[in-house]
Amino acid sequence: MRTRIERLESESADPDLWNDRERAERVLREKRSAERDLERYDALSTKLDDAEVLLELAVEADDADTRREAVEKLAAAERDLDDTELRRLLGGEHDLGDAIVSINAGAGGTDACDWAEMLLRMYLRWAESRDYKTEILDIQAGEEAGLRGVTFTASGEYAYGYLKAEEGVHRLVRISPFDSQARRHTAFAGVSVFPQIDDSIEIEIDESELRIDTYRAGGAGGQHVNKTDSAVRITHLPTGIVVQCQNERSQHKNRSSALKVLRARLYEHARREQEEKMAALRGEKETVDFGSQIRSYTLHPQQRVKDHRTNFEMGNVDGVLEGDLDRFIRATLLWRAGGAGEGSGS
Repeated sequence: MRTRIERLESESADPDLWNDRERAERVLREKRSAERDLERYDALSTKLDDAEVLLELAVEADDADTRREAVEKLAAAERDLDDTELRRLLGGEHDLGDAIVSINAGAGGTDACDWAEMLLRMYLRWAESRDYKTEILDIQAGEEAGLRGVTFTASGEYAYGYLKAEEGVHRLVRISPFDSQARRHTAFAGVSVFPQIDDSIEIEIDESELRIDTYRAGGAGGQHVNKTDSAVRITHLPTGIVVQCQNERSQHKNRSSALKVLRARLYEHARREQEEKMAALRGEKETVDFGSQIRSYTLHPQQRVKDHRTNFEMGNVDGVLEGDLDRFIRATLLWRAGGAGEGSGS
């Protein structure tokens, strides 16, 4: 890998490289990817070497504190190794890139809107734990509480690769805080995840096929209300896909962000259509992930989060809702790769 990086460095230093922009961008992407892989390898090797030295010292001196330090080093190396194993499963075309996530309240009335807001918080906490940058593009408040819908971006290495494991319908079972009789309610929210498409991929959008509406942005209780029609809603007439953005005070910026989301939605729409055609040619019955219940979060009578695809479950519901999603994502990626994704977590 070091030899490969040296070759790529030499290639990227060629003054004629940028005569072919596509090739130049490909070389730089490959170089950055190789450098990241090498950094991970070197960091893991260092942690293992440090743990080995500490363990030898602990044995020689019969020192419990040094032994504990060695165990901590090994535990950190194991976490890094697990993460590296996950990355090996992320070989999709856009897995390395950023993600666009939409959360929409489903059946369940006010509880569903509240559940959509809880899911947003969960994903933002998870993104924060990975040092991903997030930006909310559009947010629609529920009538009484919570959110009817929200769209945000997560920017960072492998953001799409990880978050695509979360696409589907999420179910919440709890004693409703909105029920005066304190009865148990079930609420649903749908999560859609799209890769953020860069400019190197051409997605043709015919302006004549778009209906662009502007409206006045605002939040619950009249917060953040603009005095101008800065929010933008774009409808792609041939597919019926609707995107909107009201995050910025500038109509121009909102239009640009909405078009970015539309490009990602159209790309994913075309990809899924192609997959369905190929499945039909092979005589397979195509199943669509979105719209299927992938995970249940039960707060009453017992405390349990269970993924129905992998059977992986955890009892620490509060931890999951605070963003502890890595084990669920790992189980799903292993399941999709054909590995053993079943089991339980503490």
